[in-house]
Amino acid sequence: MPDSSSLEGNEPRQLFIAGRKSALIRLTCAAGMRPALLEVLNTYVDSLADEPGTEMFMVHLDPDDENNVWLYETFLDDNAAVAHRSTEGFAKMMNDMPPLLEGPPAILRMEPLRMSVQESVLTEDWSL
Repeated sequence: MPDSSSLEGNEPRQLFIAGRKSALIRLTCAAGMRPALLEVLNTYVDSLADEPGTEMFMVHLDPDDENNVWLYETFLDDNAAVAHRSTEGFAKMMNDMPPLLEGPPAILRMEPLRMSVQESVLTEDWSL
């Protein structure tokens, strides 16, 4: 991973991304269940090749509350969002998550408009 000093002169790409659908989801896990929840989420992320319309799926840890895990998802369009919820991997994740959660997910649906991303993010080697 590059450090911030190596990013000088790195121009951001500006993208107009209207028409896509996205969601920010807060999952609050039961005490001590975050490792199990992350395992379920990582298994699901490994199956995303089955969802070509899922353009971005990010799992975030909450730095202020170890029981919160945040997801950010972006879909090509409404059809891709529906297809996302129709896969075997999604069904398995939705079946495996409830015993790990303190309550239902909090979902904020959004319609992205514009994105700025540093070119280095697109060219960096992100392989696991």
